[in-house]
Amino acid sequence: MNASVRLSASSLRAHRRRFAGTFLAVFLGVAFLAGTLVMGDTLRASFDSMFGDAAGGTDAVVRSADAITTPGESQGVRQPVATDLVRSVEKVPGVAAAVPNVQGAGQLVGANGEAIGGQGPPTLAGNWITDPELNPYRLAEGRAPQRSGEVVVNRGAAEKGGLTVGDTTTLRTPDPVRVTIVGLATFGGEDGMAQVTFTAMTMTDAQKYLTARPGEAATIQVRAGPGVTQRELVDRLTPVLPQDVEAITGQESAEENNEMISGRFLSVFTLFLLVFSGVALLVATFSIHNTFAIVVAQRTRENALLRALGASRRQVTGAALVEAGAVAVTASLAGLAGGIGIAAGLQALFPAIGFPFPEGDLVVTGLSMALPLAVGVVVCLGSALLPAVRAGRTAPLAALRETAVDTSGASRLRAIAGAALMALALACTLAGVLVSPSIWLAGTGAVLALVAFVVLGPVASSTAVRVLGGPLARLRGVTGALARRNALRSPKRTSATASALMIGVAVVSLFTVFGASLKATMDQTVSRSFAGDVAVSAPSFGAGGSGLSPRLAGAIQDLPEVDTAVGLGRGIAEVDGEGRALTVTDPAALARTFDLGTVDGSLRELGTDGIAVTEKEADRQHLTTGDTAQLTFTDGTKETFTVRAVYDRSELAGDYVITRAAWAPHRTQDSDTLVAVTFADGVSADAGTAAVEQAAAPYGNPEVQTRDAYAQSSAGGIDMMLTLVYALLALAVLIALLGIANTLTLAIHERTRELGLLRAVGQTRAQLRAMVRWESVLVAAFGTAGGLALGAFLGWVLVRASDGASDSAFAFAMPPAQLAVVALVGLAAGALAGLRPARRAARLDVLRAVAAE
Repeated sequence: MNASVRLSASSLRAHRRRFAGTFLAVFLGVAFLAGTLVMGDTLRASFDSMFGDAAGGTDAVVRSADAITTPGESQGVRQPVATDLVRSVEKVPGVAAAVPNVQGAGQLVGANGEAIGGQGPPTLAGNWITDPELNPYRLAEGRAPQRSGEVVVNRGAAEKGGLTVGDTTTLRTPDPVRVTIVGLATFGGEDGMAQVTFTAMTMTDAQKYLTARPGEAATIQVRAGPGVTQRELVDRLTPVLPQDVEAITGQESAEENNEMISGRFLSVFTLFLLVFSGVALLVATFSIHNTFAIVVAQRTRENALLRALGASRRQVTGAALVEAGAVAVTASLAGLAGGIGIAAGLQALFPAIGFPFPEGDLVVTGLSMALPLAVGVVVCLGSALLPAVRAGRTAPLAALRETAVDTSGASRLRAIAGAALMALALACTLAGVLVSPSIWLAGTGAVLALVAFVVLGPVASSTAVRVLGGPLARLRGVTGALARRNALRSPKRTSATASALMIGVAVVSLFTVFGASLKATMDQTVSRSFAGDVAVSAPSFGAGGSGLSPRLAGAIQDLPEVDTAVGLGRGIAEVDGEGRALTVTDPAALARTFDLGTVDGSLRELGTDGIAVTEKEADRQHLTTGDTAQLTFTDGTKETFTVRAVYDRSELAGDYVITRAAWAPHRTQDSDTLVAVTFADGVSADAGTAAVEQAAAPYGNPEVQTRDAYAQSSAGGIDMMLTLVYALLALAVLIALLGIANTLTLAIHERTRELGLLRAVGQTRAQLRAMVRWESVLVAAFGTAGGLALGAFLGWVLVRASDGASDSAFAFAMPPAQLAVVALVGLAAGALAGLRPARRAARLDVLRAVAAE
């Protein structure tokens, strides 16, 4: 092994430039992975510290014992607790203080008239807790609210909205309330809980605007006396609490709040970045393997001479693996340092883009360093394993032959194996999306399709390059013909080089197709279900925002320009034991404004004990008109409802519909998510829209949109997602470019004598540069074309699999303009990758090149 190490060290010193591309590929992949892990650990530790500090004075939390959770939501909705419980709690031995905590939705309007926050994270409002140890917020400026209309705002929300102490603005609860800011507060030493906004009012105002009835609170915060632990306090509180009320420790409450605000986001965000780290490392695998394969092919005579001088196969293989290991360890260690730098950069960047990264030092754990290091070494050594084994099998007699360019790859066996894999992939995919919907079966088919593309690459490369390079030979003459011939001389090498780019382009194309399909689905949903002229919606999505005032629909309905205005509110209840979202509305007006398809029964006769159900839910629950279903509301009451209508479509109307009168006894903080408006006969779109905008302005200035604009805004988050995806995938494309450039550089070294002869017989430097650049473009064109085909196929699989796994109908859309841009970027990337190798080839000394072996 000592001989192998010496041989490897000598080879690395002599040919270190050959491994520059491999070093960069490993470095980038490891740096991205390490940066993701370090950033995740830092965020998690920072949020844990922030919530722990904020809740340090709360030893127990008294709350409703039961929560109703609807599908897709991690946090359930709990009924309020009576504030009268405070007196009972205060009498428990060991209790030093107890205060009610009222909490609900409340969205501030900034100085520019736009709502603050609401883009996913909640916008909260509540009462200002006067006990400083039980209040997680600390006054940073001003004073606490003392009179009606006075509020304290978290400093981050105030800065975002351009508000200061003394300003008067609107708080949407969702009914608009004029408030004056008298103080700014921090949470756990930070300007707020991530992007969550908080507005604190007096207790009287909080109960007036945030609860359905006075004398209710979300929780009761309890502080223990000296010497009483949190667990002891909970044990003492439990016997005096009603059956439907529970006590949990302050630590448990802080952990739940942390999970609600940051846990799910961190899990999704970290998983998102880890997926793209995997894509980058997969792309790097192809580039690394190709580099070592070329290096081994170029050193055939050198390895043969070693064998002839007595070196064993094991020694030659070991020398190649030691080289790979040295590159792997060096690049991975550098990648760890780069990952820490990436995490530090993101820590500084997040506040600049609106996400307040909690202050604190970077958290670098052993796992976040060991895992990327191990992955980098394994990927590099695994990629070099087959070329190293091939080097060990070099026959000693190969020293007597000229080094031949590898022309293997397009064998009949490979073609048969690839075709069989592709057939199996299509069978699994079609069965998973058409015959028996199964995400796992469809996913297996997608993975097999990727493997089949890689296996068939060398077989397809010859035909693909001939077709793609045909116009090049006619347009660029001899230069184009030589570029095409160079790309054809080693099908396996061309395929391996293009495969890295193919994967990057495939993932980009996959998300492009899926994003376009989501937009088409939303447009189809609105066009098919929404029969109104305009939609009034709050400028937010997800869980954020305060919604719309339930009084807004009535104010718009009173306009002479309006025929029908119907608000869609949201309730929640357990239907026969399962948590379900309820649409709270006027069913008769709903039928006039939304296309519900075929309706069995009557929506006009729901009353206070009737419910309308979609056909899908009715089939699942085995219900039909006239049947009864038991609903359990968050206030603990159980009522029997009669199914009086079964309707077909549910995209915008939801699966369950009840009247406002039926919901009123169980409501908490009432709000609408949408108001659909139909104009009266003869009213123009401009006149109707202007009238609705004027009527809506006093209610927090919600957005009034046409049906098409509403569909586009509903899908607005998709463009944001795609922008982030493209930015992250740029790393994979960069690694692929490094692979193309490295392959061309090594190929030029291999063809030094050939290039010298071309120059000797009259080829100019410009023609030589053009030949190398066009060869790079042809390789990139092959990878781009394969990536587009694979990405479009996988996009179709993802859409169809989502359609089968979801209750909504997904529409498949192929965006030609966006895919054309992806194709152009792929070709431009090939041209860019060929610039440096082309310049290097043009600088070759003709006489030395001709004399080279």
